[in-house]
Amino acid sequence: MSIGLRKSAAVLHRMLWVVFFAQFVVRLFTDLPYDYWLSWLPALAAIAISTTLSRSARRRIEAEPPAPVEVEPPVTGRWSALNSPADKVPSHGTHHLGQTYAIDIAAEPEEGPARPKPVWFWPIARPGKAYPAFGEPLHAVADATVVHAEDGQRDHLSRSSLAGVLYFWLFEGVGRTLGGTRRVVGNHVVLDLGGGTYAMYAHVQRGSLAVRTGDGVVAGQLIGRCGNSGNSTEPHVHFQLMDGPDLDTARGVPFSWRGVGVPRNRETFTVREEATPVP
Repeated sequence: MSIGLRKSAAVLHRMLWVVFFAQFVVRLFTDLPYDYWLSWLPALAAIAISTTLSRSARRRIEAEPPAPVEVEPPVTGRWSALNSPADKVPSHGTHHLGQTYAIDIAAEPEEGPARPKPVWFWPIARPGKAYPAFGEPLHAVADATVVHAEDGQRDHLSRSSLAGVLYFWLFEGVGRTLGGTRRVVGNHVVLDLGGGTYAMYAHVQRGSLAVRTGDGVVAGQLIGRCGNSGNSTEPHVHFQLMDGPDLDTARGVPFSWRGVGVPRNRETFTVREEATPVP
């Protein structure tokens, strides 16, 4: 499937979901001139498009397995892996948005306050600063050029309880999906590493970016800080490599962090701190 066709399919997919949910809002005030069951057609069509795109990506990966690209780790300190491609591919349950080989990592410091554990009822939510990952530096994984950088979206409260997570998925998550790709990944940075490989950092802290689109960066340089923007239940780093800069059309590329590899789910790893390079 060509890039243009994938882009058109991604836009149509989002529009169909908007139409589907808009119908239910309209029905609160008036009757629609067609049968209730017909209102489900946009949702069914959106699911069919999503399934087709996912199958196309899976067939391509099975036919031409991409080689891992070795880069530097995006963080320093002690962290643990979540949703790792070392355990499952696609790691986040979808090939959408180039997430096939994406990884989430959460800070797990040996000293200082520990990362809060999920609870059933209370507190329903916690401030981002309650998590050690919030505000942690993010570093360039290679010498690169910044092709996209935005950090204007808010950092929301962490969904630390069952009630908070349900609210997140049933209401906030749906709203962000309808709002488009940038609302899903939140504040984010995309780096062009050269050779057709791009790195994307999602859920960046609001107002923390130290780079702008068009800037050149060197490996290890500070580019921003970990936040909790977009579709995120707690402050963490979402990192992935892709074969293009457009999240709607990019396909995932496997990575390996130099000195770390690809940590498995719940595996902790430590990256030694070094002086931040001067660009």
